[in-house]
Amino acid sequence: MKVKQISIFIENKSGRLAEVTRVLGEKGVNIRALSLADTSDFGILRLLVDNTDVALETLKEGGFTVNKTEVVAVEVPDQPGGLCEILQVLDSAEINVEYMYAFVDRNAGNAVIIFRFDEIDSAIDTLQGKGINILSGEQLYNL
Repeated sequence: MKVKQISIFIENKSGRLAEVTRVLGEKGVNIRALSLADTSDFGILRLLVDNTDVALETLKEGGFTVNKTEVVAVEVPDQPGGLCEILQVLDSAEINVEYMYAFVDRNAGNAVIIFRFDEIDSAIDTLQGKGINILSGEQLYNL
C-alpha cells in the first residue's frame, strides 16, 4: 500500500516550476497531487504522478535533481475531526509523521492525506489494524 512519490529540488526563481510541469506534460505525465515547500534559495516539489518511471527519467534528462520516496495515501472522512482521529491512532502507536499534504476527492466525500512516516511499515500495519482505508497507487492515480 505504499505509493511512489517524486521529490524535485528546484531553484527558487521564476520559471522553474513551469519548466517541471512543461516537461512532464510533454511526456503525457499527469500530476495527481503535489506539495511545494520552499526557502529563499530553493524548493522541494513533491509530486504524485500517474507514471513515476517516465517522470523520473524525463526530469533527470531535463537536468533536475530528483529522487523517489515511498509515502502512504490515507482516506480520511472530510469532516471536522477526521484528520485528528488518524493522528491520534498514529500518536498512540508512537509513529512519527515526517510530513503530510492533502487533497479532497469530492466524488467520494473524503479527503486523501499523503503521509511520509519514519516507520512506514509500522504505520501501515497500525492504520490497517484500526480499519483505516489506505489507497494503493492505482486507486490514487484513478481518482
